[in-house]
Amino acid sequence: MPDVVRTRHGATVLMCAEDGPPITDEQSAVDLIGTLWGQDVRWLVLPVARLSEDFLVLRTRVAGAVVQKFQQYGFAVAVVGDITEQVAASTALRDFVYESNRGRQLWFVADEAELDARLSAAA
Repeated sequence: MPDVVRTRHGATVLMCAEDGPPITDEQSAVDLIGTLWGQDVRWLVLPVARLSEDFLVLRTRVAGAVVQKFQQYGFAVAVVGDITEQVAASTALRDFVYESNRGRQLWFVADEAELDARLSAAA
């Protein structure tokens, strides 16, 4: 299934397919951004399966670099999927997810239903 642009609760989002190219570093983030040129997308919805394992290991700095790149180009990011095991194993990741979910630029949500609830509340 390819990546699809759609409107959800008034926000234009790119729903990234699980089987698309993995997001492993800043360059892969830029490559994804390049596919959106000329489209009015506000949110990138990334399945956890699309992220490299290093993304959720904060000491690698992959998450910070990738998220910063998306935000520099004006995109908010929602990571969709179950990361409870990784959060339980890392206090730093738990705190990062908690603080991110308090904001409006980066969310970690369990599923699309939670994403819809967050987008609806933000509208």
